[in-house]
Amino acid sequence: MSTNIKGTNMELTSSITEHINKSLAFVNRFLNDNEAIIYVEVGKTTNHHNKGDIFKAEFDINSNGKKFYAVSQKSDLYLAINDVKDQIVQEFKSKSGKKQTLFKRGATSVKKMLKGLSLRNPFTSKY
Repeated sequence: MSTNIKGTNMELTSSITEHINKSLAFVNRFLNDNEAIIYVEVGKTTNHHNKGDIFKAEFDINSNGKKFYAVSQKSDLYLAINDVKDQIVQEFKSKSGKKQTLFKRGATSVKKMLKGLSLRNPFTSKY
């Protein structure tokens, strides 16, 4: 796993880097690939806000030819990082569920055809 962390319009402190690494360790549980490339960018969006800073965090993960991307803007940097982590985990779960559901649906169709319960050909979708 290769990780690149970048700070924009701010300096990366050790506590910020540590929090990002903890979030990535949590996300790493959902990755099946040790060759994943992870780009993390955190920072202030602009320097001219009148009522406090607006922080941005974004994760870009490339794993097994699949790309996962999430971005969040919050008033606190740590909240933005946590929000992005949750978005990425949700995206992993939804993608894996769709693949499993499609496989299961196709397998059931083939099984029905082999038993003779269905005349439909699952490969051509015709009767």
